[in-house]
Amino acid sequence: MKVERRAFTQAEVVDQLRELGVQIGGVLLVHSSFRAVRPIEGGPTGLIGALIEALGPEGTLVMPSWTGNDEEVFDPLVTPCSSDLGVTADTFWRRNGVRRSQHPFAFAARGPMAPFIVQDLIALPPHQYGSPVGRVLDCDGQILLLGVDHDANTSIHMAELMANVPYRRPKHITVGHGGTAVRVDYSENDHCCQLFCQTNDWLDEKGLQANGEVAHAHAKLTKSTDLVSTVTGKLTEDRFVFLHPNDSDCAECMDAWRSVAQWQRGVGPA
Repeated sequence: MKVERRAFTQAEVVDQLRELGVQIGGVLLVHSSFRAVRPIEGGPTGLIGALIEALGPEGTLVMPSWTGNDEEVFDPLVTPCSSDLGVTADTFWRRNGVRRSQHPFAFAARGPMAPFIVQDLIALPPHQYGSPVGRVLDCDGQILLLGVDHDANTSIHMAELMANVPYRRPKHITVGHGGTAVRVDYSENDHCCQLFCQTNDWLDEKGLQANGEVAHAHAKLTKSTDLVSTVTGKLTEDRFVFLHPNDSDCAECMDAWRSVAQWQRGVGPA
């Protein structure tokens, strides 16, 4: 017989977040799966309210908010989030007082540091230091994984770029220019991202990641500075630590390996 989950109150979730270590008055970047968290009284809006309350009035809440459509011009006022980001992220950017980036690799933020975090123009490849995840790093912010793992953690892509990994996959977006839709081609340090989950062991071994429960989901909390320094250190030892072996059946990682061969011939990324 199916057992119904009980609904957590917003106050209970606030207590769990603070027990986990969410810093009052800090900057918090959240990647979440509401399906893992639910039910919470008020649904995704209740979860957002709990995150805002846990941070307090001087805190800043940040969530990914990019589009999943590379073929259409992004409009921050109407374009929905990629479905991969979940209902909480797509609810967040629509709230009053939330600022959203003006480019397809958007983040949304609410709080005193929001203008600083989403101010940047488009940065290619995305999620580099000159992007919202870099601004979270500048603010000594925390990263909360709520019902998801590090394979959803875009700050690791920033660490890859800071470590100058030699793989790039071809991508494109569509931007508006003078009323016309223009295709922009670029290369991105992309792959399947499954091996980002190795980061759990690296952070846990150093005591740099808090683990706990928030509503019905497992949650992980770390500082952006700790994440980036740990990951860049590992990439210094092995630049390919996040790629499946180049004889694997992972199509995305095989594409990344092929780009490495191009780089070695002097026709790939510097």
